[in-house]
Amino acid sequence: MRSIRAAAVGAVTMSLALAASACGGGSPTGGGSDDSPKTLTYWASNQGASIEVDKKVLQPELDKFEQQTGIEVKLEVVPWSDLLNRILTATTSGQGPDVLNIGNTWSASLQATGALLPWDAGNLDKIGGKDRFVDSALGSTGAQGQDPAAVPLYSMAYALYYNKKMFADAGISKPPATWDELIADGRKLSRDGKWGLGVEGSNPSENIHHAVVFAKQHGADFFTADGRPDFTSDQAVEGVKQFVDLMAKDRIIAPGNAEYAQNQSVSDFAKGRTAMLLWQSASANLKSQGMSEDAYGVAPVPVQSGTPGAGTGVNSMVMGINLAVFKNTDNLDGATKFVKFMTSDAEQKILNEAYSSIPPVKGAQSDQAFSTPADAVLKDTLAGSAVAAPQVADESQFETAVGTAIKELFADAAAGRAVTTDSVKAALEKAQQQMPAK
Repeated sequence: MRSIRAAAVGAVTMSLALAASACGGGSPTGGGSDDSPKTLTYWASNQGASIEVDKKVLQPELDKFEQQTGIEVKLEVVPWSDLLNRILTATTSGQGPDVLNIGNTWSASLQATGALLPWDAGNLDKIGGKDRFVDSALGSTGAQGQDPAAVPLYSMAYALYYNKKMFADAGISKPPATWDELIADGRKLSRDGKWGLGVEGSNPSENIHHAVVFAKQHGADFFTADGRPDFTSDQAVEGVKQFVDLMAKDRIIAPGNAEYAQNQSVSDFAKGRTAMLLWQSASANLKSQGMSEDAYGVAPVPVQSGTPGAGTGVNSMVMGINLAVFKNTDNLDGATKFVKFMTSDAEQKILNEAYSSIPPVKGAQSDQAFSTPADAVLKDTLAGSAVAAPQVADESQFETAVGTAIKELFADAAAGRAVTTDSVKAALEKAQQQMPAK
């Protein structure tokens, strides 16, 4: 999921519960048709610096599709703040687009509504087959053991972005590889009104992405093998506390970051107010804010010790955008053709290059266009040290409950209130109580 914009929260828990019960098979008629073969409606997520930028990227490609197939695609770019609730409303009403973008962390939750077309072997064969996609991206398309609810469109991973001049001025010769090194460097860099690291402390989804990684590095998962919430294990508590302590104890994050939820940490980094940033595929965003690629370096997100790898070396979630089809579309054949077009090698190169993301399609990922040093870090992370978000039906509620708990812990840290093991455990216990009963 792209977290560079505020996440949809609030009514998500109730809306999702209603969607699962009201939608059933996904449409009043029980499936799609080809009653309107000449048009498609497409809800695209806001990937660029603005909705207008997205339209400039996407419209020429949609025109190309129309020239090839005779099918007109009606585009709407939906802001991230609205996207999840718009989708949930569509699943309950049966009135939605034919094709849509979903954050990959929502895949299992939306799959549980029954509203999305399953990508079984037959449907995947129509777009070139399962083997065209990178395994890590395909692993974030729905619950394990079920047919994917979507197919990967854009892949992203977290990396550590660091300001080369600020590092040199502080006498730091290389980026940190462990959290101890990051804290030590951050303390050298937090001076003269500038800070070592920036975060979006008030963005629940952004908090969750980091919390999952920190918990994994301590050997914890937030859900049991059968999908039950397990938020209060010692390892999960330790991981969340380590993240919040970057502000509360280590003091390398400005207290004001506790209120950030709209990419302010990216702007601070682009303007030289902070020396480091943990972000997913940030190059296009930084360029749009006037930061030269020569001004910053890109390195893997730190781990507890050693170098990134399997298991406790996890240093990112598998981030990205998936492409889904509403099961009740009235242009099923056209929607399938559109998915095939958007995931073709040629389109994957055009679209992912425009958004500084990584193609989840193997043939496009190997293209020379994705061979920059930043791309190499992201590709290596996706291939070897990233994990999927919890692929459970309650993932959206998890983002809201635990992400908000961490938001409140950051608020405590900013206000000078103690963040202790007990207070972190209490916050996570409260979050667990907000989850649907099993």
